[in-house]
Amino acid sequence: MKENARKPRTTDVLVIGAGPTGLLLAGDLAAAGIRVTLLERREHAADISMTRSFAVHARTLEVLDARGLADELVALGRKAPVIGVFGRIELRLHRLRSRFPFVLITPQYHVERLLERRALAAGVHIVRGAEMVRLCQNGHSVRAETADEDVWMAQYVVGCDGARSPVRRMTGIGFPGRSVVRSVMLADIRLTETPVDAVTTNSNAYGFASLVPFGDGWHRAIGWVAGDERPDDAPVVAEELSALLRRVLGSDYGMHDPRWISRFHSDERQAVRYREGRVLLAGDAAHVHSPAGGMGMNTGLQDAVNLGWKLAAVVQGRAGQPLLDSYERERHPVGRQALRVSGAITRSVLRTPRNGLVRSLREASLPLANRLNALTATGERLLSGVGIAYPAPRGSHRLAGRRAPDLRLSGGRRLYEVLRDGRFVLVAHGRPVPETEWLRLASPAGNLRGPLLIRPDGHIAWASDTPDPEGLRTALEYWPVTAT
Repeated sequence: MKENARKPRTTDVLVIGAGPTGLLLAGDLAAAGIRVTLLERREHAADISMTRSFAVHARTLEVLDARGLADELVALGRKAPVIGVFGRIELRLHRLRSRFPFVLITPQYHVERLLERRALAAGVHIVRGAEMVRLCQNGHSVRAETADEDVWMAQYVVGCDGARSPVRRMTGIGFPGRSVVRSVMLADIRLTETPVDAVTTNSNAYGFASLVPFGDGWHRAIGWVAGDERPDDAPVVAEELSALLRRVLGSDYGMHDPRWISRFHSDERQAVRYREGRVLLAGDAAHVHSPAGGMGMNTGLQDAVNLGWKLAAVVQGRAGQPLLDSYERERHPVGRQALRVSGAITRSVLRTPRNGLVRSLREASLPLANRLNALTATGERLLSGVGIAYPAPRGSHRLAGRRAPDLRLSGGRRLYEVLRDGRFVLVAHGRPVPETEWLRLASPAGNLRGPLLIRPDGHIAWASDTPDPEGLRTALEYWPVTAT
């Protein structure tokens, strides 16, 4: 037993799980001046075999830009301005109104490395090899115990500990859902021939398959044989995957030398609530779904961006519990939407017609679907995250709750550069109110119909079509921009 066993150690916020969601949340809290401890069950950072996500969507890149990380990450990956959804609908992301009109193809461990570096620089205390085994709370604090008998006391605990979240289980939050596809093969392989597309993917009567590059000569192969329901521990041989690639993609591209190969199954589940008292959930602990569309890691990172500034304001006494309640109110519908979108893509693949005539007729209709700009544009905004908007109070301006574009500001700056210090930003001509510790003023580079108050997560808190000091002051009293 350790000498300090069972002697409580204190922190403001205890984050459980050092994946992308936990690292981003902990970094945001620490940057806001909150004492943060991050507990991770694994002794070491995720290795290559743990990498499940390769897609970083436009909205995620925007929020990483607001933390000074996006450009470095983009340099590590490959841009895909157009992507096909299993050979069916083509999404033309290059027409997104974003600084990042593409999906970035880069392995998850690159994202984690940048986020861990930022978290450590901000002062996050990361403890690895710490498996949480008990959790209890009262009206004032939360007590957590690890397997090696360390005890932590915190004002709040956030479970970012994955689909099998002990935090969610110990808190008693339900996680209903079901498995949507079983026996999906995963492997890291080398190829003799390099595919032309950033992501090579297709589906047909035989199943579906994808090849995604790591950027270092290795590719992640993903494949499912139609009707295969074998368990996760069923053995996989390279020849089985190779045959599937040839049948679905038309070639196995000379695959060879797999460094590992396995099976997994994909669930579709969502926590019934994201908060229980002083315990909150984010990322895969709150929602899991199929990898179709690459929305999993992105949705989790955006959970963290929404929660971080709110939790910091509550811990610092600048806001009350209603602001923290808004986390679930805003993000639970987004998680549900991610399940629906990824689920629709997955089910369209699982239901590929086996009859040749039916399949030919369906494939012949796809060009027409691609020409339905209203439909595909909506899909592009949903998948990329730039179309996500939060509900606004009745009577609010039409822009309230929407994502703020990266406005050009005076002095050659951009809005998302100014957001990097974690404050609200008031974009307005002149100085209608004084700047404070929690509110930064910025002047637009061009014409602006009226002031815009931007939340730290890049969504619009308040807007006006004309200068309206009275309405602005009411908004500033509503949002946590001054100490109470």
